[in-house]
Amino acid sequence: MPRILCISLSPIERDARVLRQVGVLAQLGSVTTLGYGGHPQGATEHIAVPRELTSLPQTVGGVATLALRQWRRAELAAPAIRFALDALRGQRFDLVVANDARVLALAHAVAGGAPVWADLHEWAPEERTHVLSWRLLVAPLMRHLCARYLPLSAVTSTVCLSIAELYERDFGVRPAVVRNSNPWQPLEATPVADDAVRLVHSGAAVHGRSLETMIDAVRALDDRFSLDLFLVPGGDGGAYQRSLEQRAAGCDRIRFREPVAPAALPVTLNGYDVGVFVIPPTHTNARLTLPNKFFDFVQARLGIVVGPTVEMQRLVEQHRLGVVAEGFAVDDVVRALGSLTPDAVRTFKAASTAAARELSFETDAAVIRELVAPLLAGRA
Repeated sequence: MPRILCISLSPIERDARVLRQVGVLAQLGSVTTLGYGGHPQGATEHIAVPRELTSLPQTVGGVATLALRQWRRAELAAPAIRFALDALRGQRFDLVVANDARVLALAHAVAGGAPVWADLHEWAPEERTHVLSWRLLVAPLMRHLCARYLPLSAVTSTVCLSIAELYERDFGVRPAVVRNSNPWQPLEATPVADDAVRLVHSGAAVHGRSLETMIDAVRALDDRFSLDLFLVPGGDGGAYQRSLEQRAAGCDRIRFREPVAPAALPVTLNGYDVGVFVIPPTHTNARLTLPNKFFDFVQARLGIVVGPTVEMQRLVEQHRLGVVAEGFAVDDVVRALGSLTPDAVRTFKAASTAAARELSFETDAAVIRELVAPLLAGRA
């Protein structure tokens, strides 16, 4: 069988996008994964990167290369990447997959002439531009990696049309679109009550997502509306989530539920009526986001309420899945949610049911196979 190397400096066993990717690759060859954490499902072999090794050049010497704009030296300077070079020495592969820009140089260094598939999970030059040190030191490295290695990659992909257009504009490479969609679920829309609208949100409790906007909006609405939140604490030790719980205190219509595994989310969410996600456009990736949770809502057969976020708005309007708020403020969300009548919610849930096949991973898996199969055939 063809040997495929899948590189992702993430905890792959918990990285939904990479796990779906590995599942398709495993149908085409023997997959070796390299990343943090344990052996992911679908991989024949896994090379575990020690958790303490950073994926960016954050050592004293590495930071110096960034500060001095020595991009070629910085490409392979990160401790995790140096570990990977040693671990992969002498191995040969028929395809190398680079998940995100930070591993592009590594992927090409170990490919040995094999084709490289670059899968870009977001707009790499602005991954963390809200952090000053990242904006000053790391963003230029990401631009360098994209400019040098994307044109050398056999195929490229990214998460949505708008971000694909940015890569074409800045680097002259038009990626295919492989969305963060989920496998199709054999679910039916649950009945809608005439006197209740059961809202739900799932995801990470991260400051920039402004989850307090949803809480404030539900507090301002009448008793028909309830909101359940399935939140995974962010990297702040749960401080932001605790602040949300304090903000919702005294309103028994807002409940914090225990998080569930990503694969179980559609079935868990199926008992609700409307999925809500209103994220302010604080940076490019937020402005263009098309996240897993959107597709969770569809597979759960829910109506959807979002802010005027480009890619989510596009799909909500194309498939008539729900309501797009006029803006991102609390008043905008109150008006959008307040417009939901029982009949409208039933219509939106029926639209999700109708769109579930098209908006499932089966559609995106076909794109992956179309990208990868010719590359492997060429190596046979």
